[in-house]
Amino acid sequence: MKTVYDPASQLKVSVSEVEYRTTSAGRKLMARIYQPQGTGPFPTLIDLHGGAWNSKDRFANEPMDRALAASGLLVVAIDLTLAAEAPYPASLQDANFGVRWLKSQAGQWNGIADSLGVLGSSTGGHIAELLGMRPNHPLYNTLPLQCAPSIDACVAYIATRSPISDPHARFLHAQKMGRAPMVQFTRNWFTPWDTIMEANPQEILNRGEKVVLPPLLIMQGELDDNVQPALQEKFVNAYRAAGGNIQYQLFEGCEHEWIATPGPQTDRAIDLVKSFISTQLKRLTA
Repeated sequence: MKTVYDPASQLKVSVSEVEYRTTSAGRKLMARIYQPQGTGPFPTLIDLHGGAWNSKDRFANEPMDRALAASGLLVVAIDLTLAAEAPYPASLQDANFGVRWLKSQAGQWNGIADSLGVLGSSTGGHIAELLGMRPNHPLYNTLPLQCAPSIDACVAYIATRSPISDPHARFLHAQKMGRAPMVQFTRNWFTPWDTIMEANPQEILNRGEKVVLPPLLIMQGELDDNVQPALQEKFVNAYRAAGGNIQYQLFEGCEHEWIATPGPQTDRAIDLVKSFISTQLKRLTA
């Protein structure tokens, strides 16, 4: 099924929630569904939240999720396992399962899943990059989807804001700046510690690992002292050199979480994501 996506659309949005899986510890992971009200069917987007791998949930990116849904996208934001519950690769397993689950369920919310994309912010962007590059990785593709066992976790494109494209370099910077909480958050998730290199998008490209390279958008704050622009640009160059289609946009005067504050730069970010998605959907239907 195909539909035309018009990023200038302004549709009403209904919001609902369902459980998409239960962790081994018994916590229910929820999916928050932003469903455009219109004829459809609508292209589908899964949102992976940030929070330094240790906090936040499906509500973290609500303003952007609502804005994108109003433009005619079925947007589904999911909870991820946090480091205190289980370290890497637990949240990658959630994301991999979430993509397969959403592909199987999108139709009930008037969505189509053949062009499913990913939206990820900060550590959600890190998870999105790993998910897109390694859709069939044996560490990630471990949770069976009983209702549709043949569905894969491949995604059509990835849009990110301030992704942690090199978590080891970010860790070293946090150490240098004396940011003890960020240092500990990183250690909490990368257990054992050498996984910080194994699950490192920059290092994956440096090693020449055989990966999938979905079209990728990175939005980066110029004043971001959490993920420095120079490190992001290094990853952009490596992704492009490996043959990937990557769009990089620097946001002047912006720090790490600028989209949390309404304003022209936040509006610009939302419009850029819409434009990127529109381009990818046109490419897929050409």
